[in-house]
Amino acid sequence: MTKAVREALEGVSEIQLTVTGRKTGRQITHPVWFVQEEESAFLVPITGSDSDWYKNVRQTPMQLAANGTAVSTTATPITDADRVNHVVQMFREKYGSDQVDQHYPKHDVAVQVSLT
Repeated sequence: MTKAVREALEGVSEIQLTVTGRKTGRQITHPVWFVQEEESAFLVPITGSDSDWYKNVRQTPMQLAANGTAVSTTATPITDADRVNHVVQMFREKYGSDQVDQHYPKHDVAVQVSLT
């Protein structure tokens, strides 16, 4: 992970996710929660596999941005239940179980994003 990316994510609870609409071709930006583990960021779509941004990142490159630093990359979908549960548990540790349970009703997928 580059030093600039590491510094941009320090102490940040929300990042900007920009995806390209698979139907419209438009750039769409959403604020999203994330967690880091080693040189990857992990995202959980609020409505799981039904989320439009999840469907978009499966087909097009994406960009993550925080504190003026952006990384263009591709997402790796995570569908294995044990790995998804691990990511959700990291979300609970960072944001609190009550917040994650309230805002993330469906936990069937997650996304891994390389930050290198």
